[in-house]
Amino acid sequence: MDRLENMHTFTRVVEAGSISGAAERLGVAKSAVSRRLKELEEHLGVELFHRTTRRMNLTDTGRAFYHQAVRILDDVLEAELATSQAHSTLKGILKVALPSSFGLMHMGPAINEFLQIHPQIEFDLDFNDREVDLMQEGFDLAIRIARLPDSSLIARRLAPIQHVLCASPDYLDKHGTPQSPDDLPKHQCLVYSLLHDYQSWSFTDKSNQQNTITINPHMKASAGEFLRDAAVNSQGIVYLPTFIVYKEIENATLTPLLNEYNHSRIDAYAIYPQTRHLSQRVRAFVDFLVKRFEGIPYWDLCLQVT
Repeated sequence: MDRLENMHTFTRVVEAGSISGAAERLGVAKSAVSRRLKELEEHLGVELFHRTTRRMNLTDTGRAFYHQAVRILDDVLEAELATSQAHSTLKGILKVALPSSFGLMHMGPAINEFLQIHPQIEFDLDFNDREVDLMQEGFDLAIRIARLPDSSLIARRLAPIQHVLCASPDYLDKHGTPQSPDDLPKHQCLVYSLLHDYQSWSFTDKSNQQNTITINPHMKASAGEFLRDAAVNSQGIVYLPTFIVYKEIENATLTPLLNEYNHSRIDAYAIYPQTRHLSQRVRAFVDFLVKRFEGIPYWDLCLQVT
């Protein structure tokens, strides 16, 4: 039994959704695919698929094994490349989980630049604000914006993430400009609902005293871009990361407020599992991101001219 061949066949069955589809992709007979699957399941002592007359669905064990098999096959390919004449070429799939707003607004140019350097890398990108389980779901790494708890994951800091309070000039003309955080409960506040404490906004004054204000949301939403647009349309005051509102601040459709206070700051990280062997693809991509985002983020330059 060729374990790697059987493992490769198994991944092709998963991706094709059927034995006949996998056989066509591999250029072999359906009987050969069936034999390899049977050998693999007998070797592992488990069922990898729930078989029906129409389709083959992965068991929970099969799903977990698929993610590990893809990783192993990619590592074998990478090891072969590392000892070949094309040892400097990175090749294979990078499965990355990205936060929606930051990923859509700022990771595209970074990924495009990386692909200019390493054109044989294939990206599998998941834009979602949920916290994925990297190992269980087969992700190579994730980009997270958070205060990170202690965990078995390795985190490399990419960039500071500052928040800013802002509103449209029209809203401020109609409702007045808050002079201190204590004024905020009187205003129409637009809040990001995925935060655990979304009704609490914290500010630190010049004497380093923190002031946490409980606001009454005029509108709440799970998309920062929606809240930004609502603020531009004079629906209220919004408290968002600068990477979402920096263009609106630059073109004066949003005005920063309470600039004498330090607003909430967290960081963006690249997170990956602490494994014995770190893929060269992951290492190269993380190193690239750290270098690309070093220094003052371009989205924070808007605060230096206000």
